[in-house]
Amino acid sequence: MTVLAHLSDLHLDGTEETADRARRAVSHLTGLPGTVDATLVTGDITDRGRAAEYRQARDVLAPLYERGPVLLCPGNHDSRPEYRQVLLGGSGTAPVNEVRAVGPDGARVLMCDSSVPGRPEGLLEPETLEWLDDTLAAAPGRPAFVAFHHPPAPLGLPYIDRIGLHGPDALAKVLARHPQVVAVLCGHAHTAAATTFAGRPLLCAPGIVSSALMPWEQGPDSSWKTHAAPPSLVFHLYEEGRLTSHVRVV
Repeated sequence: MTVLAHLSDLHLDGTEETADRARRAVSHLTGLPGTVDATLVTGDITDRGRAAEYRQARDVLAPLYERGPVLLCPGNHDSRPEYRQVLLGGSGTAPVNEVRAVGPDGARVLMCDSSVPGRPEGLLEPETLEWLDDTLAAAPGRPAFVAFHHPPAPLGLPYIDRIGLHGPDALAKVLARHPQVVAVLCGHAHTAAATTFAGRPLLCAPGIVSSALMPWEQGPDSSWKTHAAPPSLVFHLYEEGRLTSHVRVV
């Protein structure tokens, strides 16, 4: 069995309030009697993409790295230059894409960069789609998870749906060539959500920093998102062709 812990939308901004919410998720994972095969963080690691915020993220997430692989990708609140400098020790403005084999069956997790510098909506750039296609083609017999920030299908959250992944048909064409893709894993929605995309499960992790309200949950004076709900995360379990997900409030 392969077990993935899935977090998203930490929005670390230098304050103790956001750091405390993220630490609650980290403490939950590091306090488990057993281990997970990898922890995924699908974007919006920081709130403004500043170097100081990435240094805070590095410190908050540090205990996870002592327990196993931690895989990250940028979201629309992140900034590629600072992300690369602080978290990867590099430089540049190209999309940040990474693949890692995890778990007993060598399942591959492909973390893609769907961020568009200066814009809230998402897009998988041609070089990312080419990388995704080539990387999947290199291991057709291995189960694979494709992860990025912006959901490629509507979720019923009007604000989020307006700034989701643009050009999803290009991604669907890539996935159609690779039947080993088990699921698409995203963030951005600030709510645990499950639907389908290109014939695969599309699973969104809840937000660590806040939780989104559906339109019928919002009063005249309420925001679309609230800090009142506690942080939560998802465990994805994959075994013998079956994917099961469990949400945990921390």
